[in-house]
Amino acid sequence: MSLLQAVSAQRLYRLIADQIAKKISAGEFAPGERLPAERELAEQLNVARSTLREALIALEIGGYIEVRVGSGVFVLEPKENGQAATNGTEPDPAAEIDARLGAALEASPFELIETRTLFEPECAALAAQQGTPEQIAAIEEAHRKMNPDQSPEAGDFAHDRAFHQAIADACGNAALASVVTHVWDLCEASPLYKRLDKHFVDASAWRAAVGEHDRIVSAIVARDPIRARHAMSFHLLAIVSRLSEDIAE
Repeated sequence: MSLLQAVSAQRLYRLIADQIAKKISAGEFAPGERLPAERELAEQLNVARSTLREALIALEIGGYIEVRVGSGVFVLEPKENGQAATNGTEPDPAAEIDARLGAALEASPFELIETRTLFEPECAALAAQQGTPEQIAAIEEAHRKMNPDQSPEAGDFAHDRAFHQAIADACGNAALASVVTHVWDLCEASPLYKRLDKHFVDASAWRAAVGEHDRIVSAIVARDPIRARHAMSFHLLAIVSRLSEDIAE
């Protein structure tokens, strides 16, 4: 009996990145040229703006384009593909992007945030109901360490995670807290997620996030699960909105 070859699933954003990379490699987009607006590209490809955004970030990590927030997306000078140069074959954009992102199939940034919206609002509601005084004090302490008056630095993102983890730890459900930990681990391991943060989490976005945390803390301290759930949901949806802002604006 003949054996079937295993096939690997390909994320939609990587398929889109591959298509655009091939056009760049073929010279259809010249170095220094600005790509069409995100809205126009998304309409041409018939995909969501969030999926296109992930594809563009993957292309930037792959060295094909440069994202300039406030100006647009610009094509870079092509880089020589070492493997292709060695064996004389045409460069494979998909393989090059995969090599830079990591071979493992990874969740996309917007999928990770969507997953957070499924679990973290309930963690906040449960923390308001069941959190011990010590656990609520830990939430407040993690929040105090986030400085809203300056652009975020690496340590600030660690405090951000500590804040959300403290809420999960206070929910009274170890399995739920473990899920939150795992999703945050995936976020920190994702080159796409980190690059999106780098581009779109500026001082203004950071102040907004800290203000949203204020409302979450206030609801948990008040032992108001409904308000805590809504405040966390609002915060996570606001993150999606900030990461989806038009690059050219």
